[in-house]
Amino acid sequence: MAPSKAITITAVFASCIAAFLYLHHLGLQPPLLWTSTGPHVISEEVAFHADVFTPQVLLSAPRRSPAIPNSSGKLAVYTVATYSFESHQKTSEIRVIDIFSGRSTLITNEEKASEPGWLGNTTDLLWLREGERGTTELVVGSVERVGQTYVAGRVPGAISNVKLQELGAGQVAIVVSGKSWPNGTLYNEENEPKKHTSARLYDSTMVRHWDNYVTLQKNAIWYGKLERVKGRWSLGSLTNSLQNTRLESPIPPFGGKDHFDVSSTGLVFVANHPTRNAAFNTKSNLYFVPIADFSESPTSKPRIVELEALQGAASSPVFYPDGKSAAFLQMEQNGYESDKNHIVYVPNIAAPQEGSELSASAQVLQLKMVEAEWDRSPSSVNFSPDGSMLLLVVEDKGDDILFQIDLTEFLINSSRHPTALTGAGAVSDVQPLKAGSNELFISSSSLIDNSIYTIMDPARPADAKTVSSNSRDGRSFGLSSDQVSEIWFQGAGDYQVHALVTKPSNFLADKKYPLAYMVHGGPQSAWTNSWSTRWNPAVFAEQGYVVICPNPTGSTGYGQEFVDAITESWGGLPYEDLVKGFEYIKENMAYVDTDRAVALGASYGGYMMNWFQGHALGRVFKALVCHDGVFSMANQMSSDEQYFPHHDLGGFYWESRETWEKWNPARFTGNWSTPMLVIHNELDYRLPISEGLAMFNVLQALGIDSRFLTFRDENHWVLNEENSLIWHTVVLNWINSYVGLPAYREETAGVIDMVDGTFAAVG
Repeated sequence: MAPSKAITITAVFASCIAAFLYLHHLGLQPPLLWTSTGPHVISEEVAFHADVFTPQVLLSAPRRSPAIPNSSGKLAVYTVATYSFESHQKTSEIRVIDIFSGRSTLITNEEKASEPGWLGNTTDLLWLREGERGTTELVVGSVERVGQTYVAGRVPGAISNVKLQELGAGQVAIVVSGKSWPNGTLYNEENEPKKHTSARLYDSTMVRHWDNYVTLQKNAIWYGKLERVKGRWSLGSLTNSLQNTRLESPIPPFGGKDHFDVSSTGLVFVANHPTRNAAFNTKSNLYFVPIADFSESPTSKPRIVELEALQGAASSPVFYPDGKSAAFLQMEQNGYESDKNHIVYVPNIAAPQEGSELSASAQVLQLKMVEAEWDRSPSSVNFSPDGSMLLLVVEDKGDDILFQIDLTEFLINSSRHPTALTGAGAVSDVQPLKAGSNELFISSSSLIDNSIYTIMDPARPADAKTVSSNSRDGRSFGLSSDQVSEIWFQGAGDYQVHALVTKPSNFLADKKYPLAYMVHGGPQSAWTNSWSTRWNPAVFAEQGYVVICPNPTGSTGYGQEFVDAITESWGGLPYEDLVKGFEYIKENMAYVDTDRAVALGASYGGYMMNWFQGHALGRVFKALVCHDGVFSMANQMSSDEQYFPHHDLGGFYWESRETWEKWNPARFTGNWSTPMLVIHNELDYRLPISEGLAMFNVLQALGIDSRFLTFRDENHWVLNEENSLIWHTVVLNWINSYVGLPAYREETAGVIDMVDGTFAAVG
């Protein structure tokens, strides 16, 4: 079934004529349509509209980045990427939005342009462009001269994660990340010596991480200075701030801009402890690099901020606006990646002192609420533009909410607690709106909108104004906020369990709909009111399901005690919560047909599909979908981050074998009987593909209806748009066939390599 989709294009012609007449009146020539950055048209952003929300709509809809305002607070720059299943190509654009009118202007649509940012308090923009032979070019353009660009500098390797900091008139510090050789020079894959063997030899783990084999090259943070001379910006050399330190930052595999910050006084960053094996430890620390001149080497080696009370992972380093103090987040326990984040404030970090003195001055802010410790865990921390407030993004009961707390008052009275500034939805980025103001520019999403830009005065959060909604509050996708609701039900213990509910857009209360019961991964994670192109509840709802996404024991956003309760109880309390949830749905939601129920899950959710198979709840579902799940607990010893099973299962396999085996789904394969689709990818080094193959072999040997889908170029996730469309097609066709819904679309031979073989069950 092909999606019904209409594309509406705004009045580009009128805009172009108006621009031409305006420039002619000024005695200027119109911007060149061909320059070094490719063809350009000053235009509004293409309006996207779909009548029915299908996987093709999900995957081809424009994807916007968070936006960054300029110093005047009038403009904000962002990127937008769109995929076409007709041309099988992705287009990328850098655009600037007028914050008050909402009008968007194309800056460049060059294929290899990325990561735009403002150069000081000008209207000049800098972005990265892939150059020849693995190099990177720093391109400068201007909102006032769209299409006219020049190269401000060339870097002899791949760089990313650009941060810019104004140093003074005509001077801007630039900080980026890029891989380095052991000798500290920038790595360029194109210049790597030719190898005559494929051998890799390791003397210590980890061997593989996420989807790559570990190599000699490590992440490093590089800095330099951009100077404006005679109206043109130019880059000097880049300096490796981590040279000869044994430190690596950003921390792989997911670290980015959130792992470092820049000010006029230097750099702060987080890095794993250099003498502890990252496969078994999460211990990391904050470091400060003092820099007197961004065109010269650091004045000293990185100074460590190490707190005896906090031995876990550190993240989200940020400077106070004047660059003299800093804050960051750190967990208490080494080896526990889902421990509670504590806020650490480091006063006078830029003052001349040794690392030990920095550590002694650091202050852990123990947030309290009505005499009890605040039990939420911030995912990021920042300062308000004037430094008076701490801004925290915190997962809370299915939403990612922006909170603030008065820093000065809190340092005096720790019983002060944070105040929520936002409500429903998921905040992804917060920026100062303009210089000299505490107003904020917020990027967020929801279950029905993939990108929302909002401006807010924290003194009056109720008056927040939406600058732009990418889906027009869901309408462009054929969705509506009326489809999304929530339920709470009694869990296995003395607590309530929360679940998000998504209904079809044409929902009728007197009709019954099949149930799609989704179990999230993690396990210390949660379903939230946020957009996803991988597991999007609305895609399933528009097929005709009521989609229910429960957050059982172990889920984040409901207090640290609830998170910790899954430890050594993988198939215990969470499974019992899910049983209770299904019973609640059956007894209280008359519009849900629980006789036509399917269940789906990935990672830990995939583990739970296998646990369902071996236990009673598995019999209530017509079919299951297991994506990159756990089959054998013992095989987690082949995973990359060994601290994870070590913590969650009470020790190594030989130390806590009873617990490992107690929650091992493979023990119960004799009970398996529900049809199951197994998906497992070849680049998944978190849970190797042998797990999925073992599941499929068991299902086939037992004669249970089953299919196996794999992608040789995907990791734990499916990210390529064409692959994702196949993923959605196979998954939806599979579950639809068991609940009486029509197939989503045909599985075309040649597009999917299908091996058809029917054999009798063994035995």
